[in-house]
Amino acid sequence: MVKVVFVCLGNICRSPMAEGLFRKEVAEAGLTNEIKIDSAATGTWNLGKPPHRGTQAVLKKHGVDYQGMRARKISDVDFNEADFIIGMDQQNLADLNALNNNPDVIVRSLMSFVPGQEDKDIPDPYYTGDFDETERMVTEGVKALLAYITKK
Repeated sequence: MVKVVFVCLGNICRSPMAEGLFRKEVAEAGLTNEIKIDSAATGTWNLGKPPHRGTQAVLKKHGVDYQGMRARKISDVDFNEADFIIGMDQQNLADLNALNNNPDVIVRSLMSFVPGQEDKDIPDPYYTGDFDETERMVTEGVKALLAYITKK
């Protein structure tokens, strides 16, 4: 079983969007029993909160259930159990690398899996208000991540 944890600053916008859209891609590929998916935050101020209403709208549009999603902070358990910890931007990666205690876990940005987009950050729609652009980039990223995992 491969375990993937998506991480952003607050775990209410980008990472739950990535979790939900990746879950859908994994299900459509028939790999639900082979890939475990979760999301978390680097910060603590949204703990226990559901996804932002903009993220809820994106997930609802894709038929993804978000009812059980609640913001939580990344933990040592995640670093020790995950195969991939996927950040949304360079600040997430810096925070994750500072917390990482496991040299075997792969810590990368989501866009690093998309050819030609490796250095791009996924903008935080909490600040930009542009959930459509975030959705477009996350969708592209999760498709590329799934292709990467299934080739390994």
